[in-house]
Amino acid sequence: MNLYNNSSKMFFFFMLMFSTLISISSNSWIGCWIGLEINLLSFIPLISNSTNLLATEASLKYFLTQSIASINFLFSILLKMILLKNFEMNYFLSIMINSSMLMKMGSAPFHFWFPNIVEGLSWFNNFILMTWQKITPMIILSYYINKNFIFFIIILNVIIGALGGLNQTSLRKLMAFSSINNLGWMLSSILISENMWMFYLIMYSFLISIMCLFFYMLNMFYINQLFINNMNSLIKINLLINFMSLGGLPPFIGFFPKWIIMNFMINNQLYLLIFIMIMTSLVILFFYIRIIYSTFMFNYLKMKWFKIFVNNKKFSLINMFSFFSLTGMIFNSFFF
Repeated sequence: MNLYNNSSKMFFFFMLMFSTLISISSNSWIGCWIGLEINLLSFIPLISNSTNLLATEASLKYFLTQSIASINFLFSILLKMILLKNFEMNYFLSIMINSSMLMKMGSAPFHFWFPNIVEGLSWFNNFILMTWQKITPMIILSYYINKNFIFFIIILNVIIGALGGLNQTSLRKLMAFSSINNLGWMLSSILISENMWMFYLIMYSFLISIMCLFFYMLNMFYINQLFINNMNSLIKINLLINFMSLGGLPPFIGFFPKWIIMNFMINNQLYLLIFIMIMTSLVILFFYIRIIYSTFMFNYLKMKWFKIFVNNKKFSLINMFSFFSLTGMIFNSFFF
Protein backbone atom coordinates (compact mmCIF):
# COMPACT_ATOMS: atom_id res chain seq x y z
CA MET A 1 0.00 0.00 0.00
CA ASN A 2 2.85 2.35 0.90
CA LEU A 3 4.58 1.62 -2.44
CA TYR A 4 1.32 2.39 -4.26
CA ASN A 5 0.97 5.72 -2.40
CA ASN A 6 4.56 6.72 -3.18
CA SER A 7 4.24 5.84 -6.89
CA SER A 8 0.93 7.74 -7.20
CA LYS A 9 2.44 10.79 -5.46
CA MET A 10 5.40 10.68 -7.87
CA PHE A 11 2.95 10.60 -10.79
CA PHE A 12 1.04 13.64 -9.47
CA PHE A 13 4.34 15.43 -8.77
CA PHE A 14 5.44 14.99 -12.41
CA MET A 15 1.99 16.10 -13.56
CA LEU A 16 2.45 19.24 -11.45
CA MET A 17 5.74 20.01 -13.22
CA PHE A 18 4.23 19.18 -16.63
CA SER A 19 1.17 21.44 -16.08
CA THR A 20 3.42 24.44 -15.44
CA LEU A 21 5.24 23.80 -18.72
CA ILE A 22 1.86 23.58 -20.54
CA SER A 23 0.79 26.99 -19.19
CA ILE A 24 4.02 28.88 -19.77
CA SER A 25 4.54 27.47 -23.30
CA SER A 26 0.94 27.95 -24.44
CA ASN A 27 0.18 30.55 -27.14
CA SER A 28 -3.48 31.01 -26.16
CA TRP A 29 -5.38 32.05 -23.03
CA ILE A 30 -7.40 28.80 -23.05
CA GLY A 31 -4.14 26.80 -23.10
CA CYS A 32 -2.94 28.74 -20.03
CA TRP A 33 -6.23 28.01 -18.27
CA ILE A 34 -6.02 24.26 -19.07
CA GLY A 35 -2.48 24.18 -17.64
CA LEU A 36 -3.71 25.89 -14.45
CA GLU A 37 -6.53 23.33 -14.07
CA ILE A 38 -4.15 20.37 -14.49
CA ASN A 39 -1.88 22.03 -11.94
CA LEU A 40 -4.76 22.30 -9.44
CA LEU A 41 -5.91 18.70 -9.96
CA SER A 42 -2.36 17.34 -9.56
CA PHE A 43 -1.51 19.36 -6.42
CA ILE A 44 -4.63 18.35 -4.43
CA PRO A 45 -3.71 14.60 -4.24
CA LEU A 46 -0.21 15.65 -3.07
CA ILE A 47 -1.53 17.65 -0.12
CA SER A 48 -4.55 15.53 0.87
CA ASN A 49 -3.88 12.93 3.55
CA SER A 50 -6.54 10.58 4.94
CA THR A 51 -4.76 10.29 8.32
CA ASN A 52 -4.40 14.05 8.83
CA LEU A 53 -7.65 16.03 9.11
CA LEU A 54 -5.82 19.39 8.78
CA ALA A 55 -4.33 18.30 5.43
CA THR A 56 -7.77 17.19 4.17
CA GLU A 57 -9.28 20.53 5.24
CA ALA A 58 -6.37 22.38 3.58
CA SER A 59 -6.88 20.49 0.30
CA LEU A 60 -10.60 21.36 0.28
CA LYS A 61 -9.91 25.07 0.99
CA TYR A 62 -7.21 25.09 -1.69
CA PHE A 63 -9.60 23.55 -4.24
CA LEU A 64 -12.34 26.12 -3.50
CA THR A 65 -10.09 29.19 -3.68
CA GLN A 66 -8.27 28.04 -6.80
CA SER A 67 -11.60 27.16 -8.48
CA ILE A 68 -12.94 30.67 -7.81
CA ALA A 69 -9.73 32.16 -9.28
CA SER A 70 -9.98 29.85 -12.33
CA ILE A 71 -13.63 30.77 -12.95
CA ASN A 72 -12.72 34.46 -12.72
CA PHE A 73 -9.82 33.94 -15.15
CA LEU A 74 -11.96 31.95 -17.63
CA PHE A 75 -14.73 34.59 -17.48
CA SER A 76 -12.15 37.34 -18.10
CA ILE A 77 -10.57 35.66 -21.13
CA LEU A 78 -13.98 34.93 -22.68
CA LEU A 79 -14.94 38.60 -22.20
CA LYS A 80 -11.63 39.60 -23.77
CA MET A 81 -12.37 37.48 -26.85
CA ILE A 82 -15.86 39.02 -27.21
CA LEU A 83 -14.80 42.64 -26.50
CA LEU A 84 -11.48 42.49 -28.35
CA LYS A 85 -11.64 46.01 -29.83
CA ASN A 86 -13.23 47.77 -26.88
CA PHE A 87 -10.31 49.71 -25.39
CA GLU A 88 -12.32 51.04 -22.43
CA MET A 89 -12.97 47.46 -21.27
CA ASN A 90 -9.32 46.47 -21.63
CA TYR A 91 -8.31 48.28 -18.42
CA PHE A 92 -11.07 46.53 -16.47
CA LEU A 93 -10.20 43.12 -17.99
CA SER A 94 -6.51 43.53 -17.17
CA ILE A 95 -7.45 44.13 -13.50
CA MET A 96 -9.70 41.03 -13.56
CA ILE A 97 -7.01 38.79 -15.09
CA ASN A 98 -4.38 40.20 -12.70
CA SER A 99 -6.69 39.67 -9.71
CA SER A 100 -7.36 36.03 -10.58
CA MET A 101 -3.62 35.34 -10.93
CA LEU A 102 -2.87 37.16 -7.66
CA MET A 103 -5.52 35.05 -5.93
CA LYS A 104 -3.88 31.89 -7.28
CA MET A 105 -0.52 33.02 -5.86
CA GLY A 106 -1.93 33.94 -2.45
CA SER A 107 -1.09 37.60 -2.86
CA ALA A 108 -2.62 40.36 -0.71
CA PRO A 109 -5.51 41.33 -0.61
CA PHE A 110 -6.53 37.79 -1.74
CA HIS A 111 -4.20 36.17 0.80
CA PHE A 112 -6.65 35.06 3.52
CA TRP A 113 -6.67 31.40 2.36
CA PHE A 114 -2.86 31.17 2.24
CA PRO A 115 -1.80 31.07 5.95
CA ASN A 116 -4.71 28.72 6.83
CA ILE A 117 -3.78 26.22 4.13
CA VAL A 118 -0.06 26.41 4.94
CA GLU A 119 -0.88 25.43 8.55
CA GLY A 120 -2.24 22.05 7.39
CA LEU A 121 0.62 21.08 5.05
CA SER A 122 3.94 19.29 5.51
CA TRP A 123 7.19 21.24 5.01
CA PHE A 124 7.74 19.70 1.55
CA ASN A 125 4.24 20.69 0.36
CA ASN A 126 4.77 24.15 1.85
CA PHE A 127 7.96 24.49 -0.18
CA ILE A 128 6.06 23.60 -3.41
CA LEU A 129 3.22 26.01 -2.55
CA MET A 130 5.59 28.91 -1.78
CA THR A 131 7.85 28.44 -4.84
CA TRP A 132 6.71 26.26 -7.76
CA GLN A 133 3.02 27.18 -7.51
CA LYS A 134 3.88 30.86 -8.05
CA ILE A 135 5.60 30.30 -11.43
CA THR A 136 2.53 29.82 -13.69
CA PRO A 137 0.38 32.69 -12.30
CA MET A 138 3.38 35.04 -12.37
CA ILE A 139 4.19 34.27 -16.02
CA ILE A 140 0.52 34.70 -17.05
CA LEU A 141 0.40 37.95 -15.04
CA SER A 142 3.39 39.28 -17.00
CA TYR A 143 1.48 38.81 -20.30
CA TYR A 144 -1.25 41.30 -19.41
CA ILE A 145 0.07 43.41 -16.55
CA ASN A 146 -1.62 46.56 -15.26
CA LYS A 147 1.25 48.59 -13.78
CA ASN A 148 -0.76 51.02 -11.62
CA PHE A 149 -2.74 48.15 -10.12
CA ILE A 150 0.44 46.11 -9.49
CA PHE A 151 2.12 49.05 -7.70
CA PHE A 152 -0.84 49.13 -5.29
CA ILE A 153 -0.65 45.32 -4.85
CA ILE A 154 3.11 45.48 -4.13
CA ILE A 155 2.51 47.99 -1.29
CA LEU A 156 -0.29 45.80 0.13
CA ASN A 157 1.89 42.67 -0.04
CA VAL A 158 4.90 44.11 1.74
CA ILE A 159 2.79 45.75 4.49
CA ILE A 160 0.49 42.76 5.17
CA GLY A 161 3.41 40.33 4.96
CA ALA A 162 5.35 42.32 7.55
CA LEU A 163 2.51 43.10 9.99
CA GLY A 164 0.83 39.68 9.68
CA GLY A 165 3.94 37.84 10.83
CA LEU A 166 4.44 39.92 13.99
CA ASN A 167 2.08 38.01 16.31
CA GLN A 168 2.51 34.50 14.88
CA THR A 169 3.62 31.52 16.99
CA SER A 170 3.44 28.96 14.17
CA LEU A 171 6.56 28.65 12.02
CA ARG A 172 4.48 27.65 8.99
CA LYS A 173 2.31 30.78 9.27
CA LEU A 174 5.45 32.86 9.80
CA MET A 175 6.91 31.44 6.57
CA ALA A 176 3.56 32.14 4.83
CA PHE A 177 3.59 35.85 5.78
CA SER A 178 7.28 36.02 4.86
CA SER A 179 6.27 34.55 1.46
CA ILE A 180 3.57 37.25 1.06
CA ASN A 181 6.18 39.93 1.77
CA ASN A 182 8.63 38.37 -0.71
CA LEU A 183 5.82 38.21 -3.26
CA GLY A 184 5.78 42.03 -3.20
CA TRP A 185 9.47 42.03 -4.13
CA MET A 186 8.83 39.34 -6.75
CA LEU A 187 6.08 41.43 -8.38
CA SER A 188 8.39 44.42 -8.50
CA SER A 189 11.10 42.22 -10.09
CA ILE A 190 8.73 41.10 -12.88
CA LEU A 191 8.10 44.80 -13.68
CA ILE A 192 11.85 45.06 -14.38
CA SER A 193 12.22 41.96 -16.58
CA GLU A 194 11.49 38.24 -16.66
CA ASN A 195 15.20 37.49 -16.18
CA MET A 196 15.25 39.56 -12.99
CA TRP A 197 12.12 37.77 -11.76
CA MET A 198 13.68 34.38 -12.55
CA PHE A 199 16.84 35.30 -10.65
CA TYR A 200 14.79 36.49 -7.63
CA LEU A 201 12.65 33.31 -7.70
CA ILE A 202 15.74 31.04 -7.83
CA MET A 203 17.35 32.90 -4.90
CA TYR A 204 14.11 32.87 -2.87
CA SER A 205 13.52 29.15 -3.65
CA PHE A 206 17.07 28.37 -2.52
CA LEU A 207 16.59 30.21 0.79
CA ILE A 208 13.11 28.83 1.51
CA SER A 209 14.31 25.28 0.68
CA ILE A 210 17.01 25.58 3.37
CA MET A 211 14.45 26.73 5.95
CA CYS A 212 11.91 24.01 5.04
CA LEU A 213 14.63 21.31 5.09
CA PHE A 214 15.90 22.66 8.41
CA PHE A 215 12.49 22.59 10.11
CA TYR A 216 11.67 19.21 8.54
CA MET A 217 14.89 17.68 9.92
CA LEU A 218 14.28 19.08 13.40
CA ASN A 219 10.52 18.29 13.17
CA MET A 220 9.60 21.85 14.23
CA PHE A 221 6.28 23.58 13.64
CA TYR A 222 6.06 26.18 16.43
CA ILE A 223 8.39 28.92 17.68
CA ASN A 224 8.46 27.64 21.29
CA GLN A 225 10.06 24.40 20.03
CA LEU A 226 13.11 26.48 19.05
CA PHE A 227 13.41 27.74 22.64
CA ILE A 228 12.71 24.52 24.54
CA ASN A 229 14.82 22.11 22.49
CA ASN A 230 18.43 21.75 23.55
CA MET A 231 20.04 22.43 20.18
CA ASN A 232 23.68 22.31 19.22
CA SER A 233 25.37 25.75 18.84
CA LEU A 234 26.15 25.01 15.19
CA ILE A 235 22.43 24.41 14.49
CA LYS A 236 21.61 27.77 16.12
CA ILE A 237 24.28 29.58 14.05
CA ASN A 238 22.90 27.98 10.86
CA LEU A 239 19.42 29.12 11.85
CA LEU A 240 20.74 32.66 12.40
CA ILE A 241 22.49 32.78 9.00
CA ASN A 242 19.50 31.45 7.06
CA PHE A 243 16.92 33.65 8.83
CA MET A 244 19.04 36.75 8.22
CA SER A 245 19.57 35.79 4.58
CA LEU A 246 15.83 35.23 4.08
CA GLY A 247 15.16 38.63 5.67
CA GLY A 248 17.56 40.29 3.19
CA LEU A 249 20.24 41.52 5.59
CA PRO A 250 23.63 42.34 4.03
CA PRO A 251 26.19 40.68 3.61
CA PHE A 252 24.03 37.55 3.20
CA ILE A 253 23.05 36.28 -0.25
CA GLY A 254 19.33 37.13 0.29
CA PHE A 255 20.20 40.84 0.12
CA PHE A 256 21.68 40.59 -3.39
CA PRO A 257 18.43 40.34 -5.50
CA LYS A 258 16.78 43.00 -3.30
CA TRP A 259 19.78 45.26 -3.87
CA ILE A 260 19.33 45.01 -7.67
CA ILE A 261 15.60 45.81 -7.36
CA MET A 262 16.40 48.81 -5.12
CA ASN A 263 18.89 50.16 -7.70
CA PHE A 264 16.36 49.80 -10.51
CA MET A 265 13.58 51.53 -8.55
CA ILE A 266 15.80 54.41 -7.45
CA ASN A 267 16.94 54.88 -11.09
CA ASN A 268 13.27 55.00 -12.12
CA GLN A 269 12.44 57.53 -9.34
CA LEU A 270 10.04 55.19 -7.49
CA TYR A 271 11.22 56.56 -4.14
CA LEU A 272 8.02 56.15 -2.10
CA LEU A 273 7.51 52.53 -3.21
CA ILE A 274 11.08 51.46 -2.40
CA PHE A 275 10.93 53.33 0.94
CA ILE A 276 7.82 51.33 1.97
CA MET A 277 9.45 48.07 0.80
CA ILE A 278 12.65 48.71 2.78
CA MET A 279 10.74 49.73 5.94
CA THR A 280 8.60 46.58 5.84
CA SER A 281 11.74 44.46 5.29
CA LEU A 282 13.04 45.92 8.56
CA VAL A 283 9.85 44.73 10.31
CA ILE A 284 10.42 41.23 8.86
CA LEU A 285 14.01 41.34 10.12
CA PHE A 286 12.76 42.45 13.55
CA PHE A 287 10.66 39.35 14.14
CA TYR A 288 13.37 37.08 12.70
CA ILE A 289 15.94 38.61 15.08
CA ARG A 290 13.45 38.29 17.97
CA ILE A 291 13.16 34.54 17.31
CA ILE A 292 16.93 34.08 16.92
CA TYR A 293 17.73 36.13 20.04
CA SER A 294 15.32 34.05 22.11
CA THR A 295 16.71 30.81 20.65
CA PHE A 296 20.26 31.81 21.62
CA MET A 297 19.40 33.21 25.05
CA PHE A 298 16.73 30.86 26.45
CA ASN A 299 18.13 27.79 28.17
CA TYR A 300 15.54 25.53 29.77
CA LEU A 301 17.16 23.50 32.57
CA LYS A 302 14.23 21.06 32.75
CA MET A 303 14.94 19.97 29.15
CA LYS A 304 18.67 19.36 29.62
CA TRP A 305 18.19 15.61 29.20
CA PHE A 306 16.65 16.13 25.78
CA LYS A 307 19.27 16.49 23.08
CA ILE A 308 18.60 16.79 19.33
CA PHE A 309 20.68 14.53 17.11
CA VAL A 310 20.62 15.29 13.40
CA ASN A 311 21.65 12.97 10.56
CA ASN A 312 25.24 14.00 9.73
CA LYS A 313 24.81 13.71 5.94
CA LYS A 314 21.72 15.92 5.89
CA PHE A 315 23.24 18.43 8.28
CA SER A 316 26.43 18.72 6.20
CA LEU A 317 24.14 19.77 3.31
CA ILE A 318 22.60 22.49 5.54
CA ASN A 319 26.13 23.62 6.54
CA MET A 320 27.12 23.90 2.88
CA PHE A 321 24.00 25.94 2.02
CA SER A 322 24.55 28.19 5.04
CA PHE A 323 28.17 28.79 3.99
CA PHE A 324 26.94 29.79 0.52
CA SER A 325 24.34 32.13 2.10
CA LEU A 326 27.10 33.79 4.13
CA THR A 327 29.81 34.06 1.46
CA GLY A 328 27.69 34.30 -1.72
CA MET A 329 27.31 38.06 -1.44
CA ILE A 330 31.10 38.53 -1.20
CA PHE A 331 31.63 36.48 -4.39
CA ASN A 332 28.82 38.32 -6.19
CA SER A 333 30.32 41.72 -5.32
CA PHE A 334 33.42 40.75 -7.39
CA PHE A 335 31.36 39.88 -10.47
CA PHE A 336 28.79 42.70 -10.47
